[in-house]
Amino acid sequence: MENARRKSTAPPLYVIRNERLTPPPHLLAGERVILFDGECVLCRRLVRFLIRADWRKKIHLATVQSPAGQDLLRWAGLPTDNFSTIAYIANGEVSTRSTAFFAALGELGWPWRALLILRFFPRVLRDGIYNAVARNRYRWFGRLPSGTLPPDDGQGRRYLDRGRG
Repeated sequence: MENARRKSTAPPLYVIRNERLTPPPHLLAGERVILFDGECVLCRRLVRFLIRADWRKKIHLATVQSPAGQDLLRWAGLPTDNFSTIAYIANGEVSTRSTAFFAALGELGWPWRALLILRFFPRVLRDGIYNAVARNRYRWFGRLPSGTLPPDDGQGRRYLDRGRG
Protein backbone atom coordinates (compact mmCIF):
# COMPACT_ATOMS: atom_id res chain seq x y z
CA MET A 1 0.00 0.00 0.00
CA GLU A 2 2.85 2.37 0.76
CA ASN A 3 4.18 2.16 -2.82
CA ALA A 4 0.71 2.82 -4.24
CA ARG A 5 0.47 6.13 -2.38
CA ARG A 6 3.91 7.37 -3.37
CA LYS A 7 3.83 10.51 -5.52
CA SER A 8 5.43 10.45 -8.94
CA THR A 9 7.31 13.39 -10.42
CA ALA A 10 6.38 12.48 -14.02
CA PRO A 11 3.33 14.08 -15.62
CA PRO A 12 0.18 11.93 -15.49
CA LEU A 13 0.21 11.34 -19.25
CA TYR A 14 3.45 9.38 -19.01
CA VAL A 15 2.96 7.59 -15.71
CA ILE A 16 -0.47 6.09 -15.26
CA ARG A 17 -1.47 5.47 -11.67
CA ASN A 18 -3.86 2.69 -10.79
CA GLU A 19 -6.19 4.32 -8.30
CA ARG A 20 -7.91 0.99 -7.57
CA LEU A 21 -4.97 0.13 -5.32
CA THR A 22 -5.07 -3.46 -6.52
CA PRO A 23 -1.78 -5.15 -7.25
CA PRO A 24 -1.06 -5.89 -10.89
CA PRO A 25 -2.03 -9.41 -11.94
CA HIS A 26 0.72 -11.99 -12.48
CA LEU A 27 3.26 -9.97 -10.44
CA LEU A 28 4.39 -10.38 -6.86
CA ALA A 29 5.19 -7.36 -4.70
CA GLY A 30 8.32 -5.64 -5.94
CA GLU A 31 8.35 -7.36 -9.34
CA ARG A 32 8.43 -5.37 -12.56
CA VAL A 33 7.52 -6.19 -16.14
CA ILE A 34 7.95 -4.81 -19.63
CA LEU A 35 5.05 -5.30 -22.02
CA PHE A 36 6.10 -5.33 -25.67
CA ASP A 37 4.66 -6.08 -29.10
CA GLY A 38 5.45 -9.73 -29.78
CA GLU A 39 5.02 -9.25 -33.54
CA CYS A 40 7.50 -6.36 -33.83
CA VAL A 41 11.02 -7.27 -35.03
CA LEU A 42 12.51 -4.15 -33.41
CA CYS A 43 10.81 -4.98 -30.10
CA ARG A 44 12.16 -8.53 -30.34
CA ARG A 45 15.71 -7.17 -30.76
CA LEU A 46 15.28 -4.85 -27.78
CA VAL A 47 14.01 -7.74 -25.65
CA ARG A 48 17.00 -9.89 -26.68
CA PHE A 49 19.25 -7.03 -25.57
CA LEU A 50 17.34 -6.71 -22.30
CA ILE A 51 17.64 -10.43 -21.57
CA ARG A 52 21.43 -10.22 -21.96
CA ALA A 53 21.87 -6.88 -20.17
CA ASP A 54 19.60 -7.66 -17.20
CA TRP A 55 21.90 -10.31 -15.78
CA ARG A 56 20.29 -9.94 -12.34
CA LYS A 57 16.94 -10.91 -13.92
CA LYS A 58 15.05 -8.07 -12.27
CA ILE A 59 12.63 -7.42 -15.13
CA HIS A 60 9.94 -9.85 -16.24
CA LEU A 61 8.66 -9.85 -19.81
CA ALA A 62 5.26 -10.26 -21.46
CA THR A 63 4.01 -9.69 -24.98
CA VAL A 64 0.92 -7.52 -25.31
CA GLN A 65 -0.68 -10.37 -27.27
CA SER A 66 -0.27 -12.92 -24.45
CA PRO A 67 -2.99 -13.62 -21.85
CA ALA A 68 -0.78 -12.17 -19.09
CA GLY A 69 -0.02 -9.10 -21.22
CA GLN A 70 -3.72 -8.56 -21.93
CA ASP A 71 -4.54 -8.86 -18.21
CA LEU A 72 -1.86 -6.29 -17.34
CA LEU A 73 -3.04 -3.90 -20.06
CA ARG A 74 -6.61 -4.08 -18.75
CA TRP A 75 -5.37 -3.57 -15.18
CA ALA A 76 -3.43 -0.48 -16.29
CA GLY A 77 -6.33 0.95 -18.29
CA LEU A 78 -4.37 0.75 -21.56
CA PRO A 79 -5.84 -0.40 -24.89
CA THR A 80 -5.69 -4.16 -25.43
CA ASP A 81 -5.69 -3.89 -29.22
CA ASN A 82 -3.60 -1.69 -31.51
CA PHE A 83 -1.00 -1.19 -28.81
CA SER A 84 1.93 0.83 -30.20
CA THR A 85 4.20 1.45 -27.24
CA ILE A 86 6.11 -0.44 -24.61
CA ALA A 87 4.82 -0.31 -21.07
CA TYR A 88 6.80 -0.76 -17.88
CA ILE A 89 4.94 -1.70 -14.69
CA ALA A 90 6.68 -1.34 -11.34
CA ASN A 91 5.44 -0.43 -7.86
CA GLY A 92 1.84 0.04 -8.99
CA GLU A 93 2.75 2.56 -11.70
CA VAL A 94 2.70 2.18 -15.45
CA SER A 95 5.18 4.06 -17.63
CA THR A 96 4.90 4.24 -21.41
CA ARG A 97 6.95 5.43 -24.39
CA SER A 98 10.43 6.78 -23.66
CA THR A 99 9.66 7.00 -19.94
CA ALA A 100 9.19 3.21 -19.89
CA PHE A 101 12.43 2.72 -21.80
CA PHE A 102 14.39 4.82 -19.31
CA ALA A 103 12.72 3.15 -16.32
CA ALA A 104 13.88 -0.23 -17.64
CA LEU A 105 17.39 1.13 -18.30
CA GLY A 106 17.52 2.24 -14.68
CA GLU A 107 17.24 -1.41 -13.61
CA LEU A 108 20.26 -2.49 -15.66
CA GLY A 109 23.86 -2.36 -14.51
CA TRP A 110 26.74 -0.44 -15.98
CA PRO A 111 27.50 0.51 -18.72
CA TRP A 112 23.83 0.57 -19.75
CA ARG A 113 22.81 2.89 -16.93
CA ALA A 114 25.01 5.55 -18.49
CA LEU A 115 22.37 5.88 -21.23
CA LEU A 116 20.07 7.44 -18.63
CA ILE A 117 21.75 10.75 -19.42
CA LEU A 118 19.51 10.82 -22.52
CA ARG A 119 16.41 11.23 -20.38
CA PHE A 120 17.41 14.85 -19.81
CA PHE A 121 16.39 15.64 -23.38
CA PRO A 122 12.94 17.23 -23.38
CA ARG A 123 10.19 14.61 -23.15
CA VAL A 124 8.47 16.12 -26.19
CA LEU A 125 11.59 15.42 -28.27
CA ARG A 126 12.14 11.94 -26.79
CA ASP A 127 8.54 10.88 -27.30
CA GLY A 128 8.39 12.50 -30.74
CA ILE A 129 11.26 10.29 -31.87
CA TYR A 130 9.75 7.28 -30.06
CA ASN A 131 6.34 7.82 -31.72
CA ALA A 132 7.89 8.19 -35.19
CA VAL A 133 9.74 4.90 -34.80
CA ALA A 134 6.64 3.19 -33.31
CA ARG A 135 4.47 4.34 -36.24
CA ASN A 136 6.94 2.98 -38.80
CA ARG A 137 8.36 -0.03 -36.95
CA TYR A 138 6.70 -2.68 -39.13
CA ARG A 139 7.70 -0.93 -42.35
CA TRP A 140 11.30 -0.30 -41.28
CA PHE A 141 12.05 -3.49 -39.33
CA GLY A 142 9.39 -6.01 -40.38
CA ARG A 143 6.60 -7.91 -38.70
CA LEU A 144 6.68 -11.43 -37.32
CA PRO A 145 3.80 -13.82 -37.93
CA SER A 146 1.15 -13.87 -35.23
CA GLY A 147 1.92 -16.51 -32.61
CA THR A 148 5.72 -16.32 -33.02
CA LEU A 149 7.39 -17.11 -29.72
CA PRO A 150 9.40 -14.25 -28.20
CA PRO A 151 13.19 -14.48 -27.78
CA ASP A 152 14.38 -17.31 -25.57
CA ASP A 153 15.48 -16.22 -22.12
CA GLY A 154 17.51 -19.38 -21.60
CA GLN A 155 15.59 -20.59 -18.56
CA GLY A 156 11.92 -19.91 -19.25
CA ARG A 157 11.47 -17.84 -16.10
CA ARG A 158 11.56 -14.27 -17.42
CA TYR A 159 8.21 -14.44 -19.23
CA LEU A 160 5.08 -14.22 -17.12
CA ASP A 161 3.39 -16.82 -19.31
CA ARG A 162 6.50 -18.68 -20.50
CA GLY A 163 6.42 -16.68 -23.73
CA ARG A 164 3.17 -18.12 -25.03
CA GLY A 165 0.77 -15.76 -26.61
